[in-house]
Amino acid sequence: MPEGDTIYRSARALQRAIGGHVVTGFEAALAQLARVDDDTPLTGRTIEKVESRGKWLLIYFSGDLILATHMLMSGSWHMYRTGERWQMPRSRMRLVITTAEWQAVAFNVPVAEFYTARTLERSSQIPRLGPDILSESFTVDQGIERLTTYARARPDAEVGVTLLNQRVLAGLGNVYKSEVAFSAQVNPFRPIGTLTPREIERMVDLSQRYMKANVIDGKGDGIVTYSGNRRTTHATDRRERLWVYGRHGQDCRRCGTTILMRRQGTQARSTYWCPQCQPEET
Repeated sequence: MPEGDTIYRSARALQRAIGGHVVTGFEAALAQLARVDDDTPLTGRTIEKVESRGKWLLIYFSGDLILATHMLMSGSWHMYRTGERWQMPRSRMRLVITTAEWQAVAFNVPVAEFYTARTLERSSQIPRLGPDILSESFTVDQGIERLTTYARARPDAEVGVTLLNQRVLAGLGNVYKSEVAFSAQVNPFRPIGTLTPREIERMVDLSQRYMKANVIDGKGDGIVTYSGNRRTTHATDRRERLWVYGRHGQDCRRCGTTILMRRQGTQARSTYWCPQCQPEET
């Protein structure tokens, strides 16, 4: 399930492999991308940079062309040496960017569009994102200000729904939502307006720490787009890597109470919590 950490790692890997290189081939299975390539070919352009913004990945090409992709639930970027056999079937390919040494292949990508710098500014989504938790410029104070301001404007919004709101803070997904609320000892169904300043600070701090811990750079010069399962606990056993997410009906790792799961928000996203460690507001 791609969240901000997955996209960050993908952007980092793409930048290392194809950043600064010339496009020698481009193929798209999506009509809107193929049409742009027909009118203004990608081949011959230089890949100026690759970056992540929350759950969006942006590839900047010379000549004022920007490719924006969003993975939603199942999309992924893969890196292959040019000519290397793909690990997914071609039927799942949505676009391929080829350079002299590498191929960047996007599989199952549901959202992919080309922009210019000007049209990107007018986009209804990307410019309106909240601060990216994994950005070098992000600070806990900045996150606190965003959550506090939102809590004043929408005090009845539930904590879990707010953490997924990319216009408040960009990058958190369904896994981190449950893990952050648990570690902060905040019930995810509480109205955001009932949180204390300390609870807000704790959630922002944990959000940053958890996400940064899951994008730690590996050793060596290898080009990878994913480094393993997310971990919010300190356990080395992969079966014990998370506090509550995906553990409905199992014992809480802290108090032994049974972990619960309930669908939340208009998108009915699964939320996991411990009723003992995260009591409802009294």
